[in-house]
Amino acid sequence: MTGPFEGQVALVTGSSRGIGAATAMALAARGAHVVLTGRDTRALEGVEDAIFQAGGSATIAPVDLVEPDGIARLATAIAQRWGKLDMLVINAAVLPELTSVADIDQRAFNKALTTNVLATQALIANFDALLRKSANARVIGMTTTVAQAPRAYWGAYGATKAAFEVLLDAYAQETAKVSKVRVAIVNPGATRTAMRARAYPGEAPASVKPPEAVAERLAALLQEDFATGHRETVNQPA
Repeated sequence: MTGPFEGQVALVTGSSRGIGAATAMALAARGAHVVLTGRDTRALEGVEDAIFQAGGSATIAPVDLVEPDGIARLATAIAQRWGKLDMLVINAAVLPELTSVADIDQRAFNKALTTNVLATQALIANFDALLRKSANARVIGMTTTVAQAPRAYWGAYGATKAAFEVLLDAYAQETAKVSKVRVAIVNPGATRTAMRARAYPGEAPASVKPPEAVAERLAALLQEDFATGHRETVNQPA
């Protein structure tokens, strides 16, 4: 399959379902070879099959981002096979139980911190060199409204995503004048995902946009010459 991303390698974390899966398929449809990561091997295989059937190319790489060496092993494998990384979409995230700050479960909070914050730093640390070898490297981090607009009972998740944003903003500034790496932070807004269903169990799924709407915007953004540090929210289609 040819397209604007032909010859480019994209890594999408959390690509077994939802926004990650839809984004992986959108990038593959435009010619990228997509590396699919997540913990659910069977679900990743399903996304890979869908990409193949549509004429695209992908590789599954089951990785639990909380494993100390998982990200490093993945970076080594990508370096050995392709020698570069053109697109990194940091989508995987953990939503702890919604509760008051006083009642946050420490184990669940630690898991969210590890996945949403520590793994983000590990991804940047391990893939920075490969991104710098790309002629047009782009990093997109998926965030949430509560990272900048704190909301009651969303403290645990909001705190992890606020830290996530700080890491990406700092990385954007650090690489701006010394590399071709460009960084964007995207808030998908209300989207029909499993995470959304957990947070809003009474919401009618059809009342919010599907993951494919976000994926199409991400694919379009990755084709644009956006300035590093770019931010945007994907609004509900009219």
